[in-house]
Amino acid sequence: MTTISDMLDVARAALERYHDVTVDEDGALTFAHRGVPCVVQGMELEEGLPVLNLTCVVAWDLDPEIDVPTRVAMGAGESLFGTPRVIRGEAGWDVTLRYAFPAAGLDEKAMGTLLMLVVSNASTMRAQLTDLP
Repeated sequence: MTTISDMLDVARAALERYHDVTVDEDGALTFAHRGVPCVVQGMELEEGLPVLNLTCVVAWDLDPEIDVPTRVAMGAGESLFGTPRVIRGEAGWDVTLRYAFPAAGLDEKAMGTLLMLVVSNASTMRAQLTDLP
């Protein structure tokens, strides 16, 4: 049976092909892709269903006068991989992208492909949102 620790080890090896990865005390993996901070965490949704959760902080403190939620809803960074979330923070709009998936059985190559699809989407979304007129 694949454990969360096993999945995080595969994810770390896959990510280290592209990024500098830090392993936090709780086992989470942190890295940045084109200026987008990201974290991979493992959890067990229920017994026998371990998943990895990838969260990317796409942008923060975006101009509150610009309708960032509509831009995101209209497809900024549109992809099959990742769910965007827009939150009104104290200094403006904050945008994250999250993707959770069962990763048991993925080898390093497949894990790397999947993770890079998500983080590439996050960096594309960041470019689209930070180049606002």
